[in-house]
Amino acid sequence: MHTLKIAVIPGDGIGQEVVPPAQEALEVAGQRHNIRFEWTPFDWGADYYFKHGRMMPPTALELLAPHDAILLGAVGHTDIPDNVTLNGLLLPIRRGFDQYANVRPAVLFDGVESPLKGYGPGQIDMVVVRENTEGEYAQIGGFLYHHQPDEVAVQTSVFTRRGCERVIRHAFELARGRRKRVASITKSNAQGYSMVLWDRVFQRVASEYPDVATESLLVDAAAMNFVRRPASFDVVVGSNLFGDILSDLSAIVTGSIGLAASANLDPSRRFPSMFEPVHGTAPDIFGKGIANPMATMFSAAMMLDHLGHPAAAADLNRALREVLAARTAVTPDLGGTGTTRGVTAAVIERLRA
Repeated sequence: MHTLKIAVIPGDGIGQEVVPPAQEALEVAGQRHNIRFEWTPFDWGADYYFKHGRMMPPTALELLAPHDAILLGAVGHTDIPDNVTLNGLLLPIRRGFDQYANVRPAVLFDGVESPLKGYGPGQIDMVVVRENTEGEYAQIGGFLYHHQPDEVAVQTSVFTRRGCERVIRHAFELARGRRKRVASITKSNAQGYSMVLWDRVFQRVASEYPDVATESLLVDAAAMNFVRRPASFDVVVGSNLFGDILSDLSAIVTGSIGLAASANLDPSRRFPSMFEPVHGTAPDIFGKGIANPMATMFSAAMMLDHLGHPAAAADLNRALREVLAARTAVTPDLGGTGTTRGVTAAVIERLRA
């Protein structure tokens, strides 16, 4: 029996509704593959902020560090500015644990309809690799004349050769196990320093992978081509901001952000990696019991694979795909009338079959 120590941060809104189903699915998959889970829950997020004035305690990273991985739901609240929630919890974990590769797959599954006509199951299958620790989200800058009529805001993006190279290299390594194509997303026509550095590093890394085909796209052209020719993309690598935006677009062209999984990886494995759905807290449906738990479950499967249990990950992925194909338990984001509980039960049934 192999034991995995998992830190669990359900967070806010529907994060609290989709994390327990993922844990349940992991338990069943674990029983089939001789894996035992030790869960450590952390009540960090908006409620913690209202009580303590911060999203998590100062010792948060020390508390998380002994775990094999982190399973996160969603973080945010309508009464707390988004920059407070992001900089109070997500970014400190990503940076503190050097989770520099944010990997976000987007697949058009059987039983799911793309808003783009003419695409069938499997015809769109890409993964966006987003630089996750620097770039446009470096949070270097400040305000001058704060809250005055002549207020000035300065926001500085930070691109390092090391930061660009390691995430681009991760994308190439990932592509070698897929269809051997990498698209780099840039904006060097307008950002003449940061993106020029990115382009140079991409070209140098690409020269080490002659078996992988490449293209370099300006981010506006990439957004257009995600809609115009999504089937042509395999692995897409971009900066923090570009990867963030394009991965949401890839989720929608493959049916729903309710299916969009992600992994915040420290590929060196010095620190625990974090796995979370791409969707947010969805206050409009929180408490209605109709949140789609599949994105969190797909993220949980990515966690199993990262932790060295590919067979268990494949089992969970198979169960999820079978439920989608059958369409007997489908939540409203996918055009159905199913519930969170109903989808969870269907996945568990497929896992046990």
